[in-house]
Amino acid sequence: MREQKSMKKEEADVVIVGGGPAGIAAAIAAGRQGIRTVLVERYGFVGGMSTAAMVYPWMTFHTERGEQVIKGIAQEIVERLQARGGSPGHLRDTVGFVHTVTPYHPAIFQVVAAEMLQEAGVRLLLHSFVDEVFVVDDMVKAVRVTNKSGRKEFQANVFVDASGDADLAYLAGASVAKGRDGDHQSQPMTMKFRMRGVDLGRVKQYMLEHPEDFYVKTPFAELDSIPLTGVSGFYSQWKKAGVPINRDQVLFFTGPAEDEVLINCTRVQGLDATDAEDLTSAEQEGRKQVLMIAEFLQRDVPGFERASISAVAPQIGIRESRRIIGHYALTKADVVAGRKFDDVIARSGYPIDIHDPSGQGVVAAFIEGDGAYDIPYRCLISRNIRNLLAAGRCISTTHEAHATTRLTPSCMATGEAAGIAAALTVKMKLDPVELPIELLQAELRHNGAAI
Repeated sequence: MREQKSMKKEEADVVIVGGGPAGIAAAIAAGRQGIRTVLVERYGFVGGMSTAAMVYPWMTFHTERGEQVIKGIAQEIVERLQARGGSPGHLRDTVGFVHTVTPYHPAIFQVVAAEMLQEAGVRLLLHSFVDEVFVVDDMVKAVRVTNKSGRKEFQANVFVDASGDADLAYLAGASVAKGRDGDHQSQPMTMKFRMRGVDLGRVKQYMLEHPEDFYVKTPFAELDSIPLTGVSGFYSQWKKAGVPINRDQVLFFTGPAEDEVLINCTRVQGLDATDAEDLTSAEQEGRKQVLMIAEFLQRDVPGFERASISAVAPQIGIRESRRIIGHYALTKADVVAGRKFDDVIARSGYPIDIHDPSGQGVVAAFIEGDGAYDIPYRCLISRNIRNLLAAGRCISTTHEAHATTRLTPSCMATGEAAGIAAALTVKMKLDPVELPIELLQAELRHNGAAI
């Protein structure tokens, strides 16, 4: 039996778990405050659902009327991508569900994000999985990670859970929720894939000739003058084909290449993304559905006659799993009313978009008033672990409100807020809940956030 090496230990000011869009923004924000910041990511690259699960495009930085309500680091990432040829910027959403979408090249995003982390002085550790958390007197003292080098312990003053699945919070014994009330079922998982060789001109022509076959809010009057960015419909083809997948439409988005689309049609329901056995089954079922849908598209959908699969996501996309229970849970009523909060740290214009956990359809609820709602700081603070913040998909919301805060631009915005909050609490030697909200908001505004 090999003798076990002594565990290495490293001290930091802030440790962030999860290198997806929320964790990237949190780490950049914290690092720029000049504090020792560690970002731990289980994959060999950053980007989370945007890269590992090919969630694409980013939706949305704007309200339905076109006001940009998410800026700051999120907008800086878009501009850095544009400078590298990795994004055309914000384009009109031709599905019609939101005002804009933001296409991006995932390989370029990985590089841009890593460069920004390095510039901010962030200590990035890839291929590392947090599997143990030490808590004393309701405070996280350290996390332990496992990787090819063995095990390592990171001690810090403040911890940010940007894992998407509230893994850090769960291991710390923080109060968490999962799925909808009653049965705890979550929105379905989706295996994303890309196809090349798509004739988008033929797709657009069919749309103009058969508007009844597409989503009612599709901006048909604009299609002749703007690029096709997404399509929701082909209802008759889907219904006639009888593909054994529990949904009612075809949904895909164009790019990054001119003949390329990202297919968002698979639907894996009734499985728990935080259970390894369920997740294994979901991965296998999702890949089977990819082949079924590709065959259907090639056979029945105009423009796909010569298309072929060019990429399948490394992992299945997860819309919903665990989330923290914080000092406040954002609700559907808050979102729909476009509610404003005194402790706002981010805004969003994305409507509620619940993919039915057990049925075929999508339940949508649009935002009233000026088209944007506030996300309060209290949603980022764990209710029972004093030095734990959350960012991204696992902030404190109800099941219904989660169906909007889970979108990538919102995750970046809450990530930036969590990162700055963590840094300020370290500097001021406070618990996150004690941080004067005026200071956090002033720093966010100074950095260009739209609050």
